[in-house]
Amino acid sequence: MDDLLNNLKISVSDGLYLKDPESSDLGKKIIGNGIMLIDKIGFEDFTFRKLGAEIQSNESSIYRYFENKHNFLVYITSWFWGWKEFQLLLATNNIKDPVKKLNTAIEVMAMPVKEDIRFKHINEVALNNIIINESSKSYLTKKVDEDNDHGYFLSYKHLVKHVSAMIQDVDRTYTFPLSLATTIINGSLNLHFVSEHFSSITDCKDGIGPTMFYKNLIAQLLKSP
Repeated sequence: MDDLLNNLKISVSDGLYLKDPESSDLGKKIIGNGIMLIDKIGFEDFTFRKLGAEIQSNESSIYRYFENKHNFLVYITSWFWGWKEFQLLLATNNIKDPVKKLNTAIEVMAMPVKEDIRFKHINEVALNNIIINESSKSYLTKKVDEDNDHGYFLSYKHLVKHVSAMIQDVDRTYTFPLSLATTIINGSLNLHFVSEHFSSITDCKDGIGPTMFYKNLIAQLLKSP
């Protein structure tokens, strides 16, 4: 089992890259340093030229892996959601009680992220910052439907459906399991952002985090068996 986890690869749509960055040391360096650079300067100021300077490589070497920086952002965003689903499976696999399972899923979604030593080239804390601050830029574009048709958001949609199934296991009569799952996943990110930047309009402060809010929400909404 340990060998399986250590050799785990998070699946990302191959349409997002020209060459699989996980297939070489340079590719992993591009991903790892790209995440750190976006976290530091923001996606708007991020360029492949700046990333090339960071990794002491030609800008052209990055273009051998990614067509443009938008695809790079969608790639790391998709990787994050795939990693979150992996964490979800790992945390809930042996839990039988559906309420406890859903609450554990909320913890995985909403608790502060820690680095995962299984993926040494990726700083998940920095990536989580990007997801909170920048991930909407991966789909708020004119070509979102085209990207969706190409399967670029499958990792995210798999995660939503996974959480939705857990909601249904708690309460089969609840009418909006997909909408609630999306709200939990997206809303937990938004609450982290709001609590940091607009603390006057959220109750998630002074020791109250998004996890507590969403656990309270499902307790009010769902009729447990």
